[in-house]
Amino acid sequence: MTTFLFWNLKGRPLAGQVARLSASYEVDVIVMAECRVTPGEMMLALRRATGRLHYLPPSTCQKIAIYTPWPERFLQTEPDFETDRATIRRLLLPEVGEILLVAAHLPSKLHCSESSQEFECVLLGQHIRQAEAAVGHRRTVLVGDLNVDPFEKGVVSAAGLHGVMTRAIAERRQRTVQGEDYPFFYNPMWSRLGDKSAGPPGTYYDNRAEQVNFFWHTFDQVLVRPDLLPAFENEELKVLTGDNETKLISAHGLPDDSAASDHLPVLFKLQL
Repeated sequence: MTTFLFWNLKGRPLAGQVARLSASYEVDVIVMAECRVTPGEMMLALRRATGRLHYLPPSTCQKIAIYTPWPERFLQTEPDFETDRATIRRLLLPEVGEILLVAAHLPSKLHCSESSQEFECVLLGQHIRQAEAAVGHRRTVLVGDLNVDPFEKGVVSAAGLHGVMTRAIAERRQRTVQGEDYPFFYNPMWSRLGDKSAGPPGTYYDNRAEQVNFFWHTFDQVLVRPDLLPAFENEELKVLTGDNETKLISAHGLPDDSAASDHLPVLFKLQL
């Protein structure tokens, strides 16, 4: 079992909270966006909380930080597939084989039009497909703050991330559009929309005074290729609301950015 945690820290000094979550849930791979905590401070907090030494593999991606207790050789960067906002890593686990871990923090709606966000998803989808062709497999998982919801065009479009809402569709593996084959991602975050979901209604809350407002958004997502679906159980996907010491939501059930971040962390597991 390999446990992954993703959290957009909003640039906050949350090393202690990250470390406690990692210890509570026995996290193996910690992926963070907007992490301004120094590597030394984060490694010290993780060592104190988990009892394990963690590593920060070298990277040119400025928007994502990945910590793991495994040495660098187990989480290798694909140098041709790393940008300022996304990184694609080969996760090499003994006796398990290789998977591709894609981590991304795409542009915010505060600074980017919907059309531009859609094209960012298309570019990321192209990078992923190129990386999969280079390594010769599609054992791929994508995690990150996409800054778009699961139902938006960039996520669902074939040329984009091609994330679909059901396993049954994803298990068809791909579909052909205008003569081009596009592989599916399964996007389990559809089941985390609304107040009947297992946990909070989303991962981010926005109460701006506009005519159209969804209020809750699920910007922080996990997408799984069909080749990895046997290793993924929906019940192991959680939007976290706190650790043993700190609640991450307010008394009204909203992300409490006075105590932590305006995003809630996402936890998932793969049977690897």
